Amino acid sequence: MDSAISIRDLKIGYGHHTVIDRLSLNIEPGEFLVLLGPSGCGKSTLLNSLAGFNDVSAGEIWISGRNVTWEEPKNRGIGMVFQSYALYPHMTVRKNLSFGLRVSGLPKDEVDRRIEKTAALLHLENLLDRRPAQLSGGQRQRVAIGRALTREVDVFLFDEPLSNLDAKLRNELRVEIKRLHQQLGNTMIYVTHDQVEAMTLADRIAIMKDGVIQQLASPSKIYHRPANLFVAGFIGAPSMNRIEGEITFTASGPVFSGSGLSLGLSGYDFTAPPQSGPATLGFRPEHLVLDGIAVGLPVIAGEVSVVEPMGADSVVWFDVNGESFSLRLMGETAVKPGDPIQPGFDITKASLFGADGSRL
Repeated sequence: MDSAISIRDLKIGYGHHTVIDRLSLNIEPGEFLVLLGPSGCGKSTLLNSLAGFNDVSAGEIWISGRNVTWEEPKNRGIGMVFQSYALYPHMTVRKNLSFGLRVSGLPKDEVDRRIEKTAALLHLENLLDRRPAQLSGGQRQRVAIGRALTREVDVFLFDEPLSNLDAKLRNELRVEIKRLHQQLGNTMIYVTHDQVEAMTLADRIAIMKDGVIQQLASPSKIYHRPANLFVAGFIGAPSMNRIEGEITFTASGPVFSGSGLSLGLSGYDFTAPPQSGPATLGFRPEHLVLDGIAVGLPVIAGEVSVVEPMGADSVVWFDVNGESFSLRLMGETAVKPGDPIQPGFDITKASLFGADGSRL
């Protein structure tokens, strides 16, 4: 099956500044791909280039089997949802949804059919005669999404559509977008800097830094097997704990040593045969066990500095030789600042990175 979108050796720059250099990416029909990364990483530039809002310096963009590199946005067969609602304030919801269709000359009965279908999908039936000023932020964003859906195209692009909403509305609309994708099955590309949105929405995540995709994989693989230190640190809250050290070889096999810890690596799944040298050991807060000695795991001894109760779980921060680490526990915990602590961890759940930051 042909890709829904094929980006081939794409280069985008402004003057002497190159934002994206020779990026290639294939997105499958019906896939929900999230472009994730910090501000300035090139994710919105890439999305706007797909939409036709940015000119490219080199390379090609193919959508649904057509080379649309130099096509006008309206001819690319895409629907776009922007960060701002961009609704016409003097028009009702019905007229906002139908405006583009009416301008394109679509017959009235077809316009009405699409409006009814879209309103039902987004639960807007009772809001069609209201104006934007009479709607909440979440309702306005649903109208903005609906305006894209009425085009009935194969590909939808979302440019940080939830960033203007409060936390509760973001959570609600995130579920709505997930449900919408499951119902429609269209290809969707979604830009965000919010890792929770990325992890919960995506079939695959493309994590970007400085215009380069650092890792392209499922949310599970990115979380549990990050490709490099940047990905490991960007995904997860609190972020992955790290210990600087080195790998050496003993009679029993490779060993990691650092921060007073000596850890056998026989259970670690290396991507290539291990070699001695500098390395960074990474482990997620929830992969630590509060009392490692009791369950026979290697431990890293420290002292509790801060406890953050969060209801469903608690985050315990502890210091080891002047370094701070985090441990996530289910529910409440009896530990308190000043307590000694000996968390243990399973090497099979850890990550190792070499001197260049790449996963070992």
